[in-house]
Amino acid sequence: MQDILDKAAHIRLVIFDVDGVLTDGGLHFDEQGQENKVFHSRDGHGLKMLQQGGVELAIISGRRSEAVTHRMNGLGIHHVYQGQRDKLPAYRELLASLHVVPTQVAYVGDDVVDLPIMLRVGLAVAVADAHDLVKKHAHWQTTHPGGRGAARDVCELILEAQGKLDGLLAHYLDVDALGRP
Repeated sequence: MQDILDKAAHIRLVIFDVDGVLTDGGLHFDEQGQENKVFHSRDGHGLKMLQQGGVELAIISGRRSEAVTHRMNGLGIHHVYQGQRDKLPAYRELLASLHVVPTQVAYVGDDVVDLPIMLRVGLAVAVADAHDLVKKHAHWQTTHPGGRGAARDVCELILEAQGKLDGLLAHYLDVDALGRP
């Protein structure tokens, strides 16, 4: 585990896939053909904490969805690439625009389309219910499945490795702030 923490300590950018990572991978359509996605609120809070810890966030998804656009806007995630059947061009653009090197990048995926990036980053993460080949090539696996806390697992791992997690959680435990005697 120390090797994973060492890798996580250097991360400046985390890239997430969406379907199967930030969602459970289910595709939900209403009668009009409008797509609906379900995101976990604890994952969202983890993403916000990671941003507070100074880590950049990005999304690279093979599909396009207004629900993703809306959720990422709400979370303040500005690096959003949708409709990327080949995810490598977006990955390379992020490296160049954010001036990071592969060892400073983590990627969180669940399926084989994520492997081209996962094989190039400093910290490759598979969600708990990822495809077996993705798990085989990941440095680390989350405890929770995609859309059910996996993103939070990643956020807390990185914040812990960088010595920032306790500080970010401390104010929630501040008795004075909670108005208790």
